[in-house]
Amino acid sequence: MDTRHLEAFRAVIDNGSMTGAAKALRKSQPAVSNLISRLEDELGFNLFNRGRGKFEPTPEAALFYDEACRTLASFDRAMQTGREIYRSKTGPLLIASQLSVATTLLPQLVSEFLKDRPGMTVRFLTRSSQLVRDLTHLQALDVGFAELPLDSSAASTEIFDLECVCMLTHDHPLAIRDIITPEALAGFPFITLYREHMTYESIGRAFAFASAEWNVVAETEFFATACALATHGAGVTIVDPFTAADFQCRGLVARPFRPSIRYSFAMFRPHHRPPSRVAAEFMAAFRRHIEPYL
Repeated sequence: MDTRHLEAFRAVIDNGSMTGAAKALRKSQPAVSNLISRLEDELGFNLFNRGRGKFEPTPEAALFYDEACRTLASFDRAMQTGREIYRSKTGPLLIASQLSVATTLLPQLVSEFLKDRPGMTVRFLTRSSQLVRDLTHLQALDVGFAELPLDSSAASTEIFDLECVCMLTHDHPLAIRDIITPEALAGFPFITLYREHMTYESIGRAFAFASAEWNVVAETEFFATACALATHGAGVTIVDPFTAADFQCRGLVARPFRPSIRYSFAMFRPHHRPPSRVAAEFMAAFRRHIEPYL
């Protein structure tokens, strides 16, 4: 038995005859009759009384009709769900990200992604990189963003390596320079990320190699905090390019820093299960979205 048999049976009942069912299903009358006969063979009883010019449903057909309709309705819902999944209109999609990516790159991307997929739901978590990595081990997300290092045995990763820039206020004495160096920054108040962050050691080496005074006045956990302090005149800072782009609208200017300070993070997904169609499309959209910063 398959859905064709049930559809033929429902059509005969709804239209009152084989002829009406054939027209509704756009099939020949013999084809509909054949489907009904096969269904009766599988059920083991007659669904219609035939003969003497009559074609009437049996009592058993009346009982079977409701169940056939429920089965077909369930099948229709399953097919509709499948079509929506194929068109990436359903979720939910669970994204977990560290702060700098979550507050700068992702809001616009997620908004555009949702506009093209009505009915879809995104769960968007902002956590520290360490907590995002822990979610990966638990297989509790679809797409994640975190700073390195990442456990390659738990996640399929794609690493993005970017060049940081120096952020200063418009009226800072060094804002007129095209390029900022440790020698130029010697003695000026400087805001950096915490000592364990990947950029801290790189910046410290640059100042040490240039024999320039690195006057650290504040250490923060996030690039956005460092930029916020810089906007209020606490000092200059060096941050990733997408946080820099966000704060250039808030009174800061960005200048290249030499030697180059690199910042790397990863986009990843759980290693032990394939991505859903919508997760794969979101990751592809992110690659296009970050291209200008690369």
